[in-house]
Amino acid sequence: MASRSLGGLSGSRGGGGGGGGGKKSLSARNAAVERRNLITVCRFSVKTLIDRSCFETIDDSSPEFNNFAAILEQILSHRLKGQVTWFGYESPRSFWDYIRVACRKVSQNCICSIENMENVSSSRAKGRAWIRVALMEKHLSEYISTALRDFKTTRRFYEDGAIVLGEEANMLAGMLLGLNAIDFSFCLKGEGLDGNFPAVIDYTPYLKFTQSSDSISSDEEELRTLGSSGSESSTPENVGPPFIMDENSWFNKCKRVKQKYQLTLEQKGYLEELLRLRENQLSESVSQNKILLQRIEDSDLAHKLEKEQLEYIIVELQDQLKSYQSLDQLSAEVSLSQTSLDPGQSQEGDGKQDTLNLISEGKEDTPSLLGLCGSLTSVASYKSLTSLKSNDYLASPTTEMTSPGLTPS
Repeated sequence: MASRSLGGLSGSRGGGGGGGGGKKSLSARNAAVERRNLITVCRFSVKTLIDRSCFETIDDSSPEFNNFAAILEQILSHRLKGQVTWFGYESPRSFWDYIRVACRKVSQNCICSIENMENVSSSRAKGRAWIRVALMEKHLSEYISTALRDFKTTRRFYEDGAIVLGEEANMLAGMLLGLNAIDFSFCLKGEGLDGNFPAVIDYTPYLKFTQSSDSISSDEEELRTLGSSGSESSTPENVGPPFIMDENSWFNKCKRVKQKYQLTLEQKGYLEELLRLRENQLSESVSQNKILLQRIEDSDLAHKLEKEQLEYIIVELQDQLKSYQSLDQLSAEVSLSQTSLDPGQSQEGDGKQDTLNLISEGKEDTPSLLGLCGSLTSVASYKSLTSLKSNDYLASPTTEMTSPGLTPS
């Protein structure tokens, strides 16, 4: 019996532990769902506000704004800590207490102006007045961003799991940035600032349910059955009005469609003009490409011609170098043959050799004088020069010394 009682006790304890874990997971899921719902509906409300601002001025009478203000108030009040009194009790606190402390760093803020308002006394009413003034100043996103950056103050005012302490806070600041394009007009003395009642969110404008074909047919059958019944409460006159839309809603829809059509026409004209411009640029690029290709072909042809000319000049220079080498060999043979001759003939040979050296030194190595140099460097020309050794063309020194006019007496 004792063992059974102990086993039952341990089992009950284990079951209690499992139940505690389940409660924690359920609480975390509920908190995550609550945060996600508030952020999603806030995004929808911002979009509806921007759409409504295209047709009319947004003021306190606009249901879209009243819903947005209620959503923002719920977000800023999510998991807000209470104010601890001297006796240890927590009294409820409004989000204005957090905004008043965290947004004082904003340049030219409206905190002091709202604090000094005479017709606004409660903290909740001051928070609602701050929302309206920030929207009219187009600084609501700046206020929220500045408050979220002060993480120490935010941690002091909010509990763990609050929206302003999670990743959704950055999304909130980005969503509110689009409201700066709207011109708001509010009266700060109206009933909207009454802080005696909490804000209530209307989710019906953001709900959308799509039925299947079977469910639609069944609904039509049910309506047809109700309309054919003889009771007065189920006559078609009583069933029909809920499906008839208001004329203002049709007019607004038509106006929106017209604006979208005009916007589409403007975008179409812009895209056509952009396409025309790109086609002109493409044709210019194609023409420039053709010109560049023609220039490349011309430069390639010029380079080929220049290469052929340089190769021809190299061949001529090589031939000229060979002729120089043969001329040097002939001059060496002449000098050796002149050593065996008499001094007079050696002097004559030296004169001839000097003449050949002068001719070879005065010869230019440029292609412009190749013809002239060729006439002096050929073997036939050299043989004609060696034939000058005869006394008929060159006077020897011995002949000059034995002339009758110069003989000594």
